[in-house]
Amino acid sequence: MKKEVSKIFRLNKIDGKKILVGAGIAVGGALLTFLAELIPSIDFGVYSPVAVALFSILVNAGRKFLLEVK
Repeated sequence: MKKEVSKIFRLNKIDGKKILVGAGIAVGGALLTFLAELIPSIDFGVYSPVAVALFSILVNAGRKFLLEVK
């Protein structure tokens, strides 16, 4: 199976889908951080960016775990 490669300075549909998936993972990580900070005993403070990154990794891992193998 040959992958379609986008030309320089252009994006194809495959690139667009990958960008949207990445954006969804980033938003999911930020959302999980926001929800975790709603719990009164949790305050990430200056480590909020680290928490967002870790939650984004967890969202991606969960997506990969639940994704159907083709």
